[in-house]
Amino acid sequence: MRLENKTAIITGAGRGIGLAGAQAFAREGARVVIAEIDEELGRAAEAKIQTNGGEAAFVQTDCSDSGSVQALMARTHELYGALHVLYNNASVFLNKIDGPVTELAEETWAKVLAVNLDSIFLCCKYGIPLMVESGGGVIINTGSSASVMGIPGCDAYTATKGATVSLTRSMAVEYGKQGIRVNCICPAGIATEMVKASSIDDPDFDADFFFQRAPLGRLGTPEEIANLAVFLASDESSYINGAILRADGGTTVTPIS
Repeated sequence: MRLENKTAIITGAGRGIGLAGAQAFAREGARVVIAEIDEELGRAAEAKIQTNGGEAAFVQTDCSDSGSVQALMARTHELYGALHVLYNNASVFLNKIDGPVTELAEETWAKVLAVNLDSIFLCCKYGIPLMVESGGGVIINTGSSASVMGIPGCDAYTATKGATVSLTRSMAVEYGKQGIRVNCICPAGIATEMVKASSIDDPDFDADFFFQRAPLGRLGTPEEIANLAVFLASDESSYINGAILRADGGTTVTPIS
């Protein structure tokens, strides 16, 4: 029970990596707030955790909207009176809509930045004061292989993921003295519904470039990312701050043959 007596908010926790994280956190004793925009997914995640004996509460949240995020933090305080872990997991990848900057619609750029980057800013802006009040805590941001390597055809997405890494580092320095550690997980090919729908099912998608060249020769699983998030959220990682952790099977360190 590595997260016993800790309250954690996980954004985008209705499916994929977020759901796996919520389940793993609950198994380790955390009180999990499921911040999910899709009500059906959020309620299903809440029920799944509660059925397995965990403590979870769904709060419908648009993490790109300031008012919605402020309401999330107020509800978390009302439910549990504290916040110890903020896992900024919510992200979107818009295959065939995102693209090179010269071909990218301004509204697409704005949407991807709102979901992938504004959400981190807003959740941290309104979550950190509650975390400080709770005696400190941990922020986990979600980057990508696109944070550390060039990936063509999705410039809005890569911009947000590069910015997430830089923001992680600056917040780690800014808030460390207040007892808040900030780290970033950078997954590559993970077997989630979003990856399948946006990439694997696309006949034009270059799976060999993105995934199959990983030395481990397979996609990762949401549970493998969740295990890393649990470690970062726990006291076992108490001296890890400002770290950018690649969970990619070695994809980003493999030369193109």
